[in-house]
Amino acid sequence: MSVFLGIVVILSALVLVLTVLFQSSNAKGLGAIAGEAETYFGKNKGKTIDAKLALGTKIAAAVFVVAALLMLIIG
Repeated sequence: MSVFLGIVVILSALVLVLTVLFQSSNAKGLGAIAGEAETYFGKNKGKTIDAKLALGTKIAAAVFVVAALLMLIIG
């Protein structure tokens, strides 16, 4: 059981790191340099992707914490 929980902790940690890295930053001055589209569809698409990444981050964090606590309890 501890091997399974160890694998879950490692996978959730990887997903957590990747979802945080893929989220766009809140820096406002770099839009022209990065080529950010200022169209209506460009803004909407970015927000939905960021919202999905934020949800994925929350889920991965919850799975990580629960699996780590279960590993601690099982020992």
